Amino acid sequence: MTREEQLLAAMVDSVDTLVEDFDLIEFLHQLCERCDALLDVSAVGVMLAAPNGDLQLVAASDEQTRLLELFAVQTDQGPCVECHRSGCARLNISLGSPVQTAAFPRFAERARKAGFATTHALPMRLRRQIVGALNLFDTRDQKLSDTDARVTQALADVATIAILQHRTIVHGNVERAQLQAALSSRIVIEQAKGILAERWQTDPGRAFDALRRHARARHLVLTGLCQQLIDGSFDTAAIQHP
Repeated sequence: MTREEQLLAAMVDSVDTLVEDFDLIEFLHQLCERCDALLDVSAVGVMLAAPNGDLQLVAASDEQTRLLELFAVQTDQGPCVECHRSGCARLNISLGSPVQTAAFPRFAERARKAGFATTHALPMRLRRQIVGALNLFDTRDQKLSDTDARVTQALADVATIAILQHRTIVHGNVERAQLQAALSSRIVIEQAKGILAERWQTDPGRAFDALRRHARARHLVLTGLCQQLIDGSFDTAAIQHP
């Protein structure tokens, strides 16, 4: 698809939140994939705020980025954390610059060890309500163009509206329910991913990709499939091995 077609598809995806069986986790992983496809970056991560205000990792484009974002949550530092607190974008941060990373030196060191040279963080915000942040990583020391920055913020804004409208329609609780459900679902997914990775003797990233492909091909809710795997009511032999 052209870039314009992919942006239109992202807008259409946001309308799907009007249905009862909307899968927030899958929606946010699709957001990561769209950023990968539309932007000249190496990796993407999405964090959402829990009801108590603390950030939680919800989606990442790969396993290495997932671990890096978890480190940011655990140490409570990084551009994504600062972006969520301030509601302002942090763009073109050179991870090798002591000045630009003075507020999060441990995160910057961990990101450099992961092979990244530059990072960007954009708020997931609607007016004064900030629900999370979108983090971009690049292995090259290059800036995000103004056009790409606008595209990224547009995707983050669409995702924010989708999250808030679904919470309002399904739960009638703008402040709490859907994000808490997403964070609970994340625990189920991580458990299932670990079980499958151990069973196949492969890395968690490949196991998760296989789970997603199986769920999408059969129009299953990812969290429901993972819960069945944990309960032992689903035969993992039905999943295509990567």
